[in-house]
Amino acid sequence: MIKECSRIIDLSDASTDSIFLFGARQTGKTTLLLNKFAGCRYYDLLENNVRRRLLTNPSQLREELLLAADGELVVIDEIQLVPELLDEVHWLITRKKMRFVLSGSSARKLKRKGVNTLGGRALLKRLFPLVSAEIDDFDLNRALHYGMLPPHYFSSQNMVWKRIEAYVDVYLKEEIKAEALVRNLSAFNHFLRAAALTSGEMMNYSNIAQDCGIDVKTVKEYFSILDETMIGYMVPSFRKVAKRRVTQAPRFYFFDVSIVNFLLGRRSMQPGTAEFGHAFEHLMIQEVVAYLSYSGHADALSYWHTYSGLEVDAVLGDGAVAIEFKAVAQVQPKHLKGLKAFSDEFQQARLVIVSLDSVARLVNNVEVRPAVEFLRLLWSGSIF
Repeated sequence: MIKECSRIIDLSDASTDSIFLFGARQTGKTTLLLNKFAGCRYYDLLENNVRRRLLTNPSQLREELLLAADGELVVIDEIQLVPELLDEVHWLITRKKMRFVLSGSSARKLKRKGVNTLGGRALLKRLFPLVSAEIDDFDLNRALHYGMLPPHYFSSQNMVWKRIEAYVDVYLKEEIKAEALVRNLSAFNHFLRAAALTSGEMMNYSNIAQDCGIDVKTVKEYFSILDETMIGYMVPSFRKVAKRRVTQAPRFYFFDVSIVNFLLGRRSMQPGTAEFGHAFEHLMIQEVVAYLSYSGHADALSYWHTYSGLEVDAVLGDGAVAIEFKAVAQVQPKHLKGLKAFSDEFQQARLVIVSLDSVARLVNNVEVRPAVEFLRLLWSGSIF
């Protein structure tokens, strides 16, 4: 099992500042915090007695910490369960110069009107599922099928799908039902599958609404819930226009490929199939998103798609790097059409296609990179 203290995310800012650490359930937040901040005062709000005590009397946090040394570091895990504590945290930061690491699996409660978000006094960090650079002997096929949540990636084959099923069930019951975010769980369940079917595709809210029997406004609210509970994110379209007209709709991705695999029944995908190709693209995007976040990269990620059907899966910033993901054993000239079209308009772009090729090569100014090599280059800072 991977040692969580070796995770790539940088939390060294906690030596001088307070931090909000967000991430979906089972990404490893608690294990990470226990390792990184061993010996620090620790409040676990998933413990019933701790949560009830502070929920009944939030000011008790201040009373307990008034005896602490000025500048002490305190960890509060799952802060969204008792958001009222943020008023006390705010006071302790300003009056006693204390530092806090505040973790949570949902930013939704903290964004509601009236909740103290500390007025910019805490830095925002996000923990993603495991990434390839954190795993010795990374197994691409295992990651494509099981995803990168620690309990799933390292699970035995006879247990993994039971654990993924339990994960989705817990998410529905605890993150959605317990927070009363939706009234109709059945409709939301249908929506989840529709979202999985469109994962990695251009967003069409009207089609999803029609498929689920709900209105467009509700669909947009459901996607907002997925975003604010860290279950998914949007990748916007590349808006810089030169010659060709491009689409404006974003693409949606679940935060881990295992969620899509479970919702769509993709349990044994074979190379060469459309299902395998979708999972391959999803996993690569998942790694790129995590890399950009962890490295503090200023340039945004987008995708490029023209009305004539030409596309590039990942574009960095104003077009400095363009990447296409193709789960093929050998890249052919037909696979380069999107990248070449992009290059016609943005001639300075570095062009990369990531595939299942066994050896890297250069084809008409396009770098063909085997998937595992691409991931190694990505995490060494050699792609962006």
